Amino acid sequence: MNGRRKLMGQRIAVLVADGFEKVELTAPVAALRGAGAAVDIISLHSGKIRAMNLHMPAELIAVDFKVDDVSARDYDGLLIPGGFMNPDTLRQSSSARDLVRAFDLAGKPIATLCHGPWVLASCGLLSGRTLTSWPGVRDDMVHAGAIWLDQETVRDGNLVTSRGPQDIMPFVREMIALFAGEAGSRSAHGRRHSDPQRESPTAITSAAMRGMPRSSIGTVLGLALLGVGVAAAKRTKDGARMTAAEARAGSV
Repeated sequence: MNGRRKLMGQRIAVLVADGFEKVELTAPVAALRGAGAAVDIISLHSGKIRAMNLHMPAELIAVDFKVDDVSARDYDGLLIPGGFMNPDTLRQSSSARDLVRAFDLAGKPIATLCHGPWVLASCGLLSGRTLTSWPGVRDDMVHAGAIWLDQETVRDGNLVTSRGPQDIMPFVREMIALFAGEAGSRSAHGRRHSDPQRESPTAITSAAMRGMPRSSIGTVLGLALLGVGVAAAKRTKDGARMTAAEARAGSV
């Protein structure tokens, strides 16, 4: 089989919400499509979702389907990108959790990295599994019952994980191998104990924070006005629902 088309005929779901790390979606998706797979972006709402470059907003990408409108039966594999905000949002959605559990129950391959394994933890899928993740959430993985390894990628059955954007190329290779049904180069190897928590934070995050521009007063005011607008819209919507309910009650 042509190595570049080894996923021909496969359909891969990418489960993602606002605040995903841009490269953790764009690089794997490009590789999947390059290998012949059809890829759908699945999210909690229709329209577009916001990418991030670490702490800085990036472009919007289009959503193909809402999570409530798809099934694990429709796909051959699942990719869950990371980022600081995206997995935290997904793990709070019962529909997202149900979809992930359905992939795992069917034994279908799941690839995730960075903070993405948070979603697996909230699905109750990590007990007895071996994986890696963003080092900062190592303890969350261990407390969820997993064995955590501080390495570029870890393959355990139908699951491949990686630490984050610094390991994107090894992750992409292992993801393609997993979805193609090939043996992985970095399997769990029967490890029984987790690697220790790191002694200092990951340098990539500290460097990004030091380079973060100061917010202007205009930006702060703009965010404040946006918050006021959202609150006002919610009050208007709540008031409309109350008025409708009162009207129904009066007609009885």
